[in-house]
Amino acid sequence: MTQSRMIKKAVFPVAGLGSRFLPATKAQPKEMLPVVDKPLIQYAVEEAVAAGITEMVFITGRNKRAIEDHFDKAYELEAELEAANKKALLEVIQNVIPKHINCIYIRQSSPLGLGHAVLCARPVVGDAPFAVLLADDFMDVDVDQKPVLAQMTEVFGAQGASLLAVQDVPRADTKQYGIVSVSPYQTDLEIVNSIVEKPSPENAPSTLAVVGRYILTNQIFDYLEGIGKGAGGEIQLTDGIAALMQSERVLAYRYAGQRYDCGSKLGYLKATLAMGLKHPEMGREFASYVHNLSATIK
Repeated sequence: MTQSRMIKKAVFPVAGLGSRFLPATKAQPKEMLPVVDKPLIQYAVEEAVAAGITEMVFITGRNKRAIEDHFDKAYELEAELEAANKKALLEVIQNVIPKHINCIYIRQSSPLGLGHAVLCARPVVGDAPFAVLLADDFMDVDVDQKPVLAQMTEVFGAQGASLLAVQDVPRADTKQYGIVSVSPYQTDLEIVNSIVEKPSPENAPSTLAVVGRYILTNQIFDYLEGIGKGAGGEIQLTDGIAALMQSERVLAYRYAGQRYDCGSKLGYLKATLAMGLKHPEMGREFASYVHNLSATIK
């Protein structure tokens, strides 16, 4: 992989309010909601680390301090655990993030949309290609599969083009996503012909939806600066990608794995159930409980 195709920086837009989870998110970020024993944002960061990324750029807002604290060193807690000889727990919190990873926090001063959040990262990202991960799109893979972002960095290394993770959704749900129309290219990889933000089902060009993993070239910043406000009065990343397509190729990648929409309560519950069943310490016992519980439901 050439140096210009190596992805070393990932942007995490985490300034959203999480209003669909109120009152749970009244005093904590939605990205800190736990799935079993780790918050959503940690799963996303671990996925980025597994893809070889070393700089994590968090675009934060008000009431998001808990995210910064989570990835910071907790001197008092570590001292208490060490004094109590709780070595296993001490190791867990000391390895929330590897020591070679650099975390950078940028405040999004106004809630101007996902495109604006990505644009806020420009001073740090500079001229390099970069990844964008939305933590509430929880990506699970089988043990023999690479994490989704690692799949995408491999494809980017071969193609050198901006890359969008996509999946088919029910037509009735197109109004919740950016939707693309595509042309065939390679296995699991297609050329994006057009992209539109949250079209009504009758106007959607397809049912192929963009989900929360992107690899983008730095040219996206110029377009995000120039497009102005779009749907909902916000600067839409979708509109920036549509503009980017006028000057360079953009690809849609059908990833291997299972996505859970943890921006919705049902998706969050499904992710919790799935990861509970996979948990190395309690998965078997939890599976037995779920089986017995399901037998009582009529």
